Amino acid sequence: MKIIFMGTPEFAIPSLKAIYESKHQLLAVVTTPDKERGRGQKITFTAVKQFAIENNIPVYQPEKLKGNQEFVEQMKALQPDLFVVVAFRILPKEIFEIPKFGSFNLHASLLPKYRGAAPIQWALINGEKETGLTTFKLAEKVDTGNIYLQEKVPIYPEDNFGTLHDRLSELGADVVLRTIEMIESGNYQLLPQDDSLASPAPKITKDICRIDWNIPAVEIHNLVRGLSPYPAAFFIHNEKVIKVYRTEVVKDMKLKPSEFYQTKKELIVGCGKDAIKILEIQQEGKKRMGAEEFLRGYSFLKVRD
Repeated sequence: MKIIFMGTPEFAIPSLKAIYESKHQLLAVVTTPDKERGRGQKITFTAVKQFAIENNIPVYQPEKLKGNQEFVEQMKALQPDLFVVVAFRILPKEIFEIPKFGSFNLHASLLPKYRGAAPIQWALINGEKETGLTTFKLAEKVDTGNIYLQEKVPIYPEDNFGTLHDRLSELGADVVLRTIEMIESGNYQLLPQDDSLASPAPKITKDICRIDWNIPAVEIHNLVRGLSPYPAAFFIHNEKVIKVYRTEVVKDMKLKPSEFYQTKKELIVGCGKDAIKILEIQQEGKKRMGAEEFLRGYSFLKVRD
């Protein structure tokens, strides 16, 4: 199969690598334009572009996709059999219909659950015990196309966004290759999505990251898991942003919502139901650290022995 791969972040790399090392012909990669990042405004490449450069794969970086006739002609000239899309932008119909066998996307949820930009985060935030990976044929409406393949993946109690992201990324490579083989053989049956079972996974905003101590501790715990290590759940104390990376639920502790209990080693906060013990924390402008180390230099109240 002659394949063009479209993707941007680190999540896409295992799938890209698997295609590159397979029997299939990787014609090119398409990724987002280079950006200026950091204080020095240095130009940085996407993870996908970096991999392509290191392996001498042609790279295309269109500024826009809709109405970009030059890019459409460039893609047609390569005569691809298939576009494989992993964590990229929304493709217009004029582009995703170019290849002989169309285009498919790898999505990090069991569609139609968690359609949208942040499926891994929302599965954790909502306390799911299971998620998965879906490959589907691209359609005009985002994340609604007919399904090629699904793989269920357990969510462990100790999982956070970082660990689940990495596991799904690695497992995704196998799902992508199996989907390509299915399409090449013609031995598959597309399964339509049931829109009535759909749930959203919108982009994570700063408002979502802010901890509300009035909700149950288990919900705060899951919020922390879903946002750790990035962008991280936070609260404001003495006009400083305090980020929280790891927590435990504490039951049967009589604390009011947002009331702090602090010893030399422990920091516990009251919630709408139960309480939260903070295990890893970071003050604005400081490094991330364990609660005991943090409490040596910061007090939420008069320290109790």
